[in-house]
Amino acid sequence: MSLSRILLFQSLFKSGKHALLTKCYSQNSVNLSDPIVQTYLKYLLIEHEDLQTKPKRSNEDTRRLHEIKPVVSVLEQRIALYDSIESLKELNKKEGDQEMKKMIKEEAQIYLKRLNEIDSELQSTLVEPALTEGGVLLEVTAGAGGQEAMLFARELFDMYHSHAQYKEWQVDIASVEESDMGGVRKASMLVQGYGVPELMKIEAGVHRVQRIPATEKGGRIHTSTVSVAVLPQPTDIEVNISDRDVIIETKRASGAGGQHVNTTDSAVRIVHTPTGTVVECQEGRSQIKNKQIALQKLRTLLLEKQIAEQSSKINSERKAQIGSSNRNEKIRTYNYPQDRVTEHREGGGTVHNLKGFMEGGEPLEKLHESLLNQQRHQILMEEIQEFVKKHNINTSTS
Repeated sequence: MSLSRILLFQSLFKSGKHALLTKCYSQNSVNLSDPIVQTYLKYLLIEHEDLQTKPKRSNEDTRRLHEIKPVVSVLEQRIALYDSIESLKELNKKEGDQEMKKMIKEEAQIYLKRLNEIDSELQSTLVEPALTEGGVLLEVTAGAGGQEAMLFARELFDMYHSHAQYKEWQVDIASVEESDMGGVRKASMLVQGYGVPELMKIEAGVHRVQRIPATEKGGRIHTSTVSVAVLPQPTDIEVNISDRDVIIETKRASGAGGQHVNTTDSAVRIVHTPTGTVVECQEGRSQIKNKQIALQKLRTLLLEKQIAEQSSKINSERKAQIGSSNRNEKIRTYNYPQDRVTEHREGGGTVHNLKGFMEGGEPLEKLHESLLNQQRHQILMEEIQEFVKKHNINTSTS
C-alpha cells in the first residue's frame, strides 16, 4: 500500500469530525477512534495488499485473506468516500459561484451520511461471528435433584430438538435413557447444519431450574440441575472405522413405541473392539437408520477419546462444560415461579415468558446471537492487543 494511502487512512480515523468516530460505543461495539483499533485496521489494509500481491500463497495465506477481506472491503469504501469529500473541499475553495458552493455542500452532506452508514457497517463486520457448516453431539444429563432433574432434562432435550427444527438443522436422536416418571437420566442427539458448532456450543454447561415439583405437597420451590455437553461431530475422514474392528448386534427395541416394538430387530448395538467402546440406538423404526446413527455416535466418541489422549487441554475444557452439576454451578437459571430465564454469562440478561423460551424458537435464537456477539467482541479485543504487543506498536503516536 502506498504511503499516501496510509496517511489518508490515518487522517480518516483521526479527524474526529464524524459522530460515529467519537461517540461512546455499546458493550459489543468497537471504538474506531481508539489508537489501538486504528493501528490494527491500518495494518489489516497493508496485510491484505501484501497477501494479494504475493506470487505464491500458502493455504494459511488464503485462509487469512478470506478472513480479513470483509473488513478490508468496508475500509476501502470508507477511504474512497473520504477521498471524495476531500476533493469536494478543494473544489469548494476554488469555486466562487454561490450556487455551485451550495451544490457542493449538499453533495458533501450525502457523502457524510454514507460515511456514518459505513461506520455502522464496519462495526457489524468487525464483531460478526464466523459461522461454519458442521455438526455436534449434544448430551443432556440429569444432575442434582433426583426425579425433578430428570423431568427437566427431558424438557431441555425437547427444547433443543425443537430449536434444531426451528433452525432447519438436521437432527437425529442418538439415545434416550428414560426414568420411571417420564424424564430422562441421559439423552443425546446429533445435530448438523450451518452455525451448529458455534451456536450449540453456547449451551454447554450446567442449567439450573427452580420450581415447585408436581409431587411437592408443601408448595416448596426445589432447585435442580441438568448438565449439557456439546462435542464436535467428526466426519468420515476424521475417524475411519474398519469393519473388522466393530461387532454389530441387532435386537428388538424395548420401551414405548407402538406395534413395531418386540416385533422387529430394529435396535442396534455396536462394540468397537480396539477400545471397548459400546454404543446403542433404538429410537427409530429402521434398523438401517439406527445403524447409521450408532456409527456416527461411535465416531464422535472415538474422536473424543483421541482428543483426550492427544490434548489434556481440550479434555479439561469438556469437563469444564458440565462441572460437577452442583446447584451453585450454572450458566443459566430457569425460574418458573418468577416466569423468567436468566443467562449468567456476559452478554446474556433476563428473558421473561419462560414457556415461550422453552419452545426453542426465536427467544433462544436471540440469546445465542447476543452471547456469540459478546464472545466475538472479546476475541477481537484480544486479537488487537496481541497484534499491538507482537509488533511492539506505540499506540500513542500511531
